[in-house]
Amino acid sequence: MPDAYTRAGVDINAKNISNKLIGKIVSATHRPEVLSDVGFFSGMYEFKGYKQPVLVSSTDSVGTKIKLAVALDRYDTVGIDIVNHCVNDIFTCGASPIFFLDYIGIGKLIPERVESIVGGLAKACRDVDCVLIGGETAEMSDVYGGDDFDLAGFIVGVVEKDEIIAGKGITAGDAVLGLPSNGLHTNGYTLARKIFGDTREALQKRYPGLDMPIGEALLEPHLCYHNQLKPLLPLVKGMAHITGGGFIDNVPRVIPEGLAVRFDSKTWTVPPIFPLIQRLGNVDRDEMYRVFNMGIGMVVVCAPESVSKFTSQLSGVKVVGEVQKGVGDARVVID
Repeated sequence: MPDAYTRAGVDINAKNISNKLIGKIVSATHRPEVLSDVGFFSGMYEFKGYKQPVLVSSTDSVGTKIKLAVALDRYDTVGIDIVNHCVNDIFTCGASPIFFLDYIGIGKLIPERVESIVGGLAKACRDVDCVLIGGETAEMSDVYGGDDFDLAGFIVGVVEKDEIIAGKGITAGDAVLGLPSNGLHTNGYTLARKIFGDTREALQKRYPGLDMPIGEALLEPHLCYHNQLKPLLPLVKGMAHITGGGFIDNVPRVIPEGLAVRFDSKTWTVPPIFPLIQRLGNVDRDEMYRVFNMGIGMVVVCAPESVSKFTSQLSGVKVVGEVQKGVGDARVVID
């Protein structure tokens, strides 16, 4: 069999093996609404069951957290990261996920490695009843060197038009709740890698205050807030997913003009990895709150009388601030 394409850097046989390995993993996420088989040219989904459906979409990548997965030869968490990140993004308006697609660009296609990545994707999809309806793996040795790869995700969800959460009803005096993160999630890794390094040896180092090697702490998967918050959506006035831009850039996206949020940083426990980053990297406090989530993965705004419902039904949720009338240009103040 001629192998000129393989010598050029693309192994079609490896891709076929990879497709067979992931076929059962992907099909296990399918529901009766899926009308296409794994391997077809496109994914088909029979949309039904809504009165005034609004489709909600989002896309993102895992970013340079990928470099840590490569260094530690561990690929089962990054798929979880990208699904949960995308689910949280569309959930901020009240939408639940319908289906997800992935794109893996990779230097050398190793079927077992792709299987591990897709296994993480499928697990996270199953957790929120989302269909992993399709994807693409592109072997491009001229673009990605060695073991390098990239992972992007594309999600589509749905919400009834009259149930969209857009923050329009938020008023001064509303309570601001924080749901805990378990670390960096998927943001700030370029800075973290500069501080800790991204070689296998560097990532195996242990630091005071952490109960695991730094590499494991940095690979903790991005948490998903969909399942725990969905039953309480009627009480939610607005939500902000704390990703790139931290508190400073993300919270104003759901707060009406003329209002601001004052956070009290003493109301929650900041995970030890963040003070470690701040100290070792000599990072200014304000910049920490703009780059990282600082222990809060999702911010929820509700009426004061609804607070007890959240605190009694959600583990770890804290009242972390209050909506106030804005003063000057500041939309977020962190005491």
